[in-house]
Order: sequence, then C-alpha cells, then structure tokens
Amino acid sequence: MQIHKVAVIGSGVMGGTIAAHLANAGIPSLLLDIVPSKLSAKEEAAGLTLEDRKVRNSIGLTNKAKLLKMNPAPFLVPEFADRIEVGNLSDDLSRLSEVDWVIEVVVERLDIKQDLFKKVAAHVRPGTIVTSNTSGISLKSMVEGLPESFTQYFLGTHFFNPPRYMKLLEIIPGPNTDPEIIKFLSEFGERVLGKGVVLAKDTPNFIANRIGVFGLAVTLQEMLRSGLTVDEVDALTGPVMGRPKSASFRTVDLVGLDTFIHTANTVAVGVPSEKENFTLPEFMQTMLTNGWLGDKTKQGFYKKSKGPQGKVIEVLDPHTMTYVPKKAVKFASLDKAKAAGGLAEKIRTLVSGKDAGAEFSWSVLKPVLLYAATIAKDIADNISGIDEAMRWGFNWEMGPFELWDALGVKVIADRVVAEGGKLPPLVEEVLATGSGRFYQKSESGQVSYFEAGQYLPKAVNPFAFSFKQAHKQGKEIFGNAGASLMDLGDGVACLEFHSPNNSIGADIVTMVQKSLVEVEKNYLGMVIGNQGKNFCVGANLMLILLEAEEENWDEIDLMIRALQNEMMAIKYAKKPVVAAPFGMTLGGGAEICLHSHAIQASSELYMGLVELGVGLIPGGGGTKEMAVRAMEGVLPGIQVSPDYFFAKRFEAVAMAQVSNSAERARQLGFLRNYDRYSMNPDHVILDAKARVIDLARNFRPNLPTKVKVGGPGVRATLELALHGMREGNYISEYDQHLGNKLAFAMSGGDRPAGMLVDEQYLLDLEREAFMSLVGEPKTQDRIRHMLAKGKPLRN
Repeated sequence: MQIHKVAVIGSGVMGGTIAAHLANAGIPSLLLDIVPSKLSAKEEAAGLTLEDRKVRNSIGLTNKAKLLKMNPAPFLVPEFADRIEVGNLSDDLSRLSEVDWVIEVVVERLDIKQDLFKKVAAHVRPGTIVTSNTSGISLKSMVEGLPESFTQYFLGTHFFNPPRYMKLLEIIPGPNTDPEIIKFLSEFGERVLGKGVVLAKDTPNFIANRIGVFGLAVTLQEMLRSGLTVDEVDALTGPVMGRPKSASFRTVDLVGLDTFIHTANTVAVGVPSEKENFTLPEFMQTMLTNGWLGDKTKQGFYKKSKGPQGKVIEVLDPHTMTYVPKKAVKFASLDKAKAAGGLAEKIRTLVSGKDAGAEFSWSVLKPVLLYAATIAKDIADNISGIDEAMRWGFNWEMGPFELWDALGVKVIADRVVAEGGKLPPLVEEVLATGSGRFYQKSESGQVSYFEAGQYLPKAVNPFAFSFKQAHKQGKEIFGNAGASLMDLGDGVACLEFHSPNNSIGADIVTMVQKSLVEVEKNYLGMVIGNQGKNFCVGANLMLILLEAEEENWDEIDLMIRALQNEMMAIKYAKKPVVAAPFGMTLGGGAEICLHSHAIQASSELYMGLVELGVGLIPGGGGTKEMAVRAMEGVLPGIQVSPDYFFAKRFEAVAMAQVSNSAERARQLGFLRNYDRYSMNPDHVILDAKARVIDLARNFRPNLPTKVKVGGPGVRATLELALHGMREGNYISEYDQHLGNKLAFAMSGGDRPAGMLVDEQYLLDLEREAFMSLVGEPKTQDRIRHMLAKGKPLRN
C-alpha cells in the first residue's frame, strides 16, 4: 500500500495547512471546497459569472493564497505551494478516484459530514483510505449506513495546528477499521509526515484536547475563585510547571478563543456527566461577542499596542472587562521553584509553598492529575499514549502519569486523601502493586508501563535512537567533556557533541581528529549528530573574545588553523562522514556540514553562516566552501560570467541568512542536490546511519582538486552592490567593510578570474581576513553584545 496523492476536503486554515504539510513531505494534493453562492465585487467588476471555473474554485484559491502569507510559514519553501491543486466539490468529486487518501476537514456539523461521506463513498476507488480531522464528533455516527467496504478504510486523523510544527497526530480507529490500515497509516504518519502518532479511542476531544482543555477550564475557574490575575496565572502555569512559555492564557490567544470554546463545548455536550467541568465563565462569552479572540483579532487575554516607548502589552481584567498594564509577578513559592533543580523539584517546591501562588498551583495541578487517571481507560489504549499526546500536542515537558511518578504517586495520593479527596481506581491499583509507580525502567533502559495490574514493555521505536540510553548501555567508544564517539551498530560510529550549547571548542576539535582515525581503522563510516537543543551554534565566542582582549593573536591563529584542518580532514576522510543537523546549525556547525560527504538533516533546520553578525567572516572553511560552491554553478566549457553564482552564495554569507527549513538551506547553497532530510526529527540519526552504510558500499574518498577563482571582476561586482546598500542606508559603514573583506576572500583575492588555486590558498585568505577583523574594536563590541544580549549589534 502506498500514498502518492491526497485529496483534502475543506480549504480553511486546518485543511489548507494539512495540504501544505503534505506538500512538505513531497505529496501532491487536490484541495476541494464548496462553490460560492454569489460573486465578489471584484469578480463582478471583472465580468465573471458563477459558471467561470476561477469563480467556482475561488474559495479554495483564496485560502491557498493565504497559506503563503501565514506566519509561521506552513510550507518549507513557498515553491511547495505548487504541489497543491485547487478544485471544488461540485465539479471535482469524480477526481477522488485519482487519490489514495481523502482527508475531510469541513465544518464540525454531523449532518454535513454524513452527507459528504455518502458522496465520497460513491467516487473513491475501492481501498482508498478516508479519514476525518474532526476534533470530537463520533466517527461511528459519521459513516452510519455506509457499506463495510468503505468503513473498513475509514478512521480519524486528528492533526494539531499548525501541522508543520505540532508533532501530535491522533489516529482514531472507527468501529470497522481494518487493523492493517491503522498500522499502515500510523507508520506513514510517523515516517513520511514526521508525526508522533498516538492511537486514541472514539470519545469527545480524544486525548490531548480532552485533558488539555479540562486543565484550562479548571485554571479559569480557579483564577476567578482565587482572585489571581491573568499574568499571575501564566507565570505559575508556564515552564516552572513543565508547560510551554505560552502557559495558559497566551495559549488560548494563540489557538483562538472561538476554537477553545468550541472544543470545551464538544465535551460538555458529548459527555453530559462532565458538563460542569467544561462550563466556562460568562466573561468568556462576552469576549467572544466582542470579537476578542486572541492573536487573530489582535486582542484576547492579552492586548498588544504601540506606545511612545514602543510595544505595550496589556492584560485583561475579567472582573471589569478592561485591559490593564502587565505587571511583574512575585510569589515566594515561584521564586524558590525557579531556583530549584530539575522539573520535578521545581513543581514540588511550587505546590508545597504557603502563599497564594502555591495554593493556586496545587489547585490546578491536582484536578488534572486526578482527571487523567480517572478517564485514562476511556480515551486511550494505555497511559504511555496519554503522556505522549500531552507532550506532543500541548508541549508539556511531562505527561500526567510521568508527573505522578516524578512527584511520587503515594505522596500525591496521601495529600489528596488528607484534603478529603477520592483516589481514582487506577491510582489505587498502582499503589496496590507495592512499586507505587506508573512506569518502571530496567537496568538496560527498557521502559514498562502499568496496565491492568501488570507492567507491559513499551514498544521500542525501530526508527529512533537515544544517545541517553546508548550511554547507559556502554556504547561510548571514547570521549571527553565536549564530545563522545558512539557505536550506532552495524559498523557505523557517531560523533556526538555535548559541550555547552554544542559550541565548538578545543575538546570537539580534538575529538574530530581522534574519531576520524578510529573510524578509518575500524568502522564503515561516521555520523556527526546529537540530540541536544540544537545541532551546534558555532565556535566558542567567549573564548575568542577573551583571547582577543588579551591580544593573544597567535593563539587565535592556531585555533582557526586547527579548525580549518579538521574541516578538511572531514572532507577528505577515507570513510564516509554524514552530518545530521537539526534546529540551530550556525557558524562552525554549518561549516561541519558543508565539509561532510553528505547531509541527512531534519526538515526543521535553521542553518546559516552568521559570523558577519559578530563582525567576522566564516573562518572554519565556510568562506572557502561557499566560493567553491559558487564556481560549481559554472559548468565546464560554458562561457558565462560567474557573477550571478557568486552573488547568491555571497549574499547568504554577507547577510548572515539563516534558513527556516532544510529545503530553504538547499536554496541558500548549504545543502546540495543529493543531500536529504528527514521529516521526523527523532529519525535523523538512524536515517543518517543508513546513509553512511549506503555510501560505504562503493565509497571513493574526495581527491584534492584545483578551484577556479572568481577574480577581481566578481569582487568589483560584489563591492558595488555593497556600496549601493550603504548609500541606501540598508547597511552600516562597518557592515560594508566586513562585506568587502568577505568579497576579497571569496573571489580569490588578487588572483585573475578563472585561475586555478588549491583550497589551502582560499583557506589562507579566509583566515587572514578573520584575523584582521578579530582585532578591530567594532568587531569585539559586536561579540560582547551578542554574548550579553543574544542579538547582533549593528554598529
């Protein structure tokens, strides 16, 4: 079974962004919506009629155009929008026979969905998968009366918004869904779409929204009871509680108040016994009536405006329905919790305090833990799926059962009972085991979860690799404070960075050299990757600044030479080296990738040579490599000016451009045509390992070659462009100075156009420019500012 093309029915925000994410995964789609009932003023002025195809497709076309203006961008690159073809439900239903998967994303009304699925069933090929993106309507009710030949391929696929960035995909089997279809779509969702897939039961709001919206409803009720303000609540329910920075009310503003209310009402209607839990305060209905929906209407629980001193953020006072200035939040329990080490200790400190902040925090955490344990068996196959859903769908650091364990099941249970509460049967079952934990972990790292009186082993994901577990299993070959060489199995090693921020210092440079020697002797090849917050943020700027302030120029020169030598050692290694970048891959991190034999990146890749932002040029071979890649654009025997090719590569470096995806990194010249990326970040390491094995089958090391230089003519073109930007006040005088230094090094210095030089000549030019700049006061000011503020200084 394969999926080559998909139809998405419903082109609104959710349908459009699902189609966009399919496009990111290389899957073309047919995006269908209804035919408008009347012409727009613009269409009337153009003399169009309701029979014109452009008019009949106008809803879908308008919504597709909106995708290109969304922030954050739903496409990896705008060009992927071409993978979406727009049609309409009146003229194009017959084209459903062309697709392998139909996704319904229309308005949440049972009668409309029932009518639509009857039409869909009449047009799809036998064996076509059909799914609904409903957030809570019963799947069984949607397809009642339709033949089993249709319903065995029917199920729910609940994407979270925005689909490109939110990891969770809840798959909800229908009453007749073929188990093979569930298995296939689960693996497709994980491997091809990059999702964290959780199987949910056909209950209102499924898993993540059921628990997450319950938690927000409790938070609202408790805020009104306690008298705390919106900003106080968000301070208490954010990262200190293992929740995202958007906490509670910023999250509602991001999602949209209308969406939140609809989701809460779904459970209130679908589960009458829980109506009280999901009944929202009256002031929220007033907000809805006023159109205070959050970010999409510029005001919700928070309101942003511009004042004389810049941006002003105000907070809603629900008692007066007016906006008041945002204030600094102070609770002794909160301050102590922030200072505590580890999430469990932070939460334990927060909820055990004696002030109003501590009382509030316990009053919102306790009901969520009890609720999750009460409904667990109704909404999911196991507790592990619930924890994953909350981590992937609501960005919680720990799911509810992980929190039970982290805080102590017996500790929480004793406090609940002491306060007159009742324990859910599931908690009593866990306490009866004697272990008092929802999860157990063996010495080898195997995790088991509690289920019906026993502990069942959690399935090991065959596509994912854990460095944390590998270290526990003794897979480290050798290492130091900055990096470790790990055994991935099957003859492949991996150089794992683990320095602070994965920045490149002497430890990592030493490990590159030592690892290459080991790999060339005993392994098929090597991956360079890790599972930190980011792949690598570049060189250790603090060290460079300290040496510059002490005027230790020889030390800096040795550092840059060593870095260049190791980059070249990677490029000319006798065994294949595959870089596995993800997240922020800046400066030296990008240079490592540029010199690797291949790249297996995460699709979410923020790569750039950003050294000009701190008053330097790339000094680890990045300037040289971009010059080499510029000249690769000039085909042998073709008489064409290299100015264009140089301009594109020069611009990427001079403007410190950072990709917002792996595909954009390819456009900027950081990835080559044969480099690949994984849609699922958890799969990058093993995908890179597979790439090493593939390359090793017939590997031939790179041989040193001569490189054509661009010459003075190219440099003059680049300098002229910089002069124009300076005259237009787009860059500072010092930016122009830096750009000229870069242009000189990239174009080959004073060598004539087309002259063949070796790479070492370009490396020397690069290093000389770097050394001349690191001593300049304005460069050192830029470095200090970046270290202090985390932002570039334009001096």
